[in-house]
Amino acid sequence: MRFAIVGAGRVGLRTARALEDSGHGVVLIERDPTKVERARSEDYEVIEGDATEEEVLLSAGLDSADALGALTGDLSVNFLACMVGKHHGCRTVLRIDEDYREEIYRKYASDVDEVIYPERLGAIVAKNALLGGNIRAVADIAQNLQLVELTVSDKSPLRGYTLSEIELPADTELLAFGKAGDALTIPVADESLEVGDKLAILADFERLDAVRQLIVGDAQTARGGA
Repeated sequence: MRFAIVGAGRVGLRTARALEDSGHGVVLIERDPTKVERARSEDYEVIEGDATEEEVLLSAGLDSADALGALTGDLSVNFLACMVGKHHGCRTVLRIDEDYREEIYRKYASDVDEVIYPERLGAIVAKNALLGGNIRAVADIAQNLQLVELTVSDKSPLRGYTLSEIELPADTELLAFGKAGDALTIPVADESLEVGDKLAILADFERLDAVRQLIVGDAQTARGGA
């Protein structure tokens, strides 16, 4: 498959690497000369230009692209690029940041196929790293819906429980489970939770702290037993 990515910054380059590692073709669109040079030094195909100009977007071959990811830090650029991409038959992905009122853009960007929140996922990882928790953000599935992988620690209040005995908070679901050192698989009810085991859980963003405290544990639950 072939993808066009607007923005060769941190998010854009990481996405391009992931796509190329999976064998897909990628073309980047970037107006910052420094970012263009960096991307080209990594052997990416880069179109240097302003993605708010239709001719620049069209030079990326939108008619033959499977999808367009508008991944710059400028929401107005991303929005316009998605509208042009959709007009030319591309699947479109719009990056927004938490600081923006996402409900407005969801209302007026109904033609966009996916809206992503990379800064929010980064915040999850950073916060839990600072707290010492074993949590890894895997994907931002939808508005307020996150897929995370958690590792059972010796502070977990559920250590020793079987999967059938776990009562997760509302708006969360266990999708996969893996014993320490093994790959994730379909959960089996009588498997017990031990240190190092991993769980893939789909959760509402507001429930992540509660899920983390159950699976990973923290200093407060270890001291107070709450």
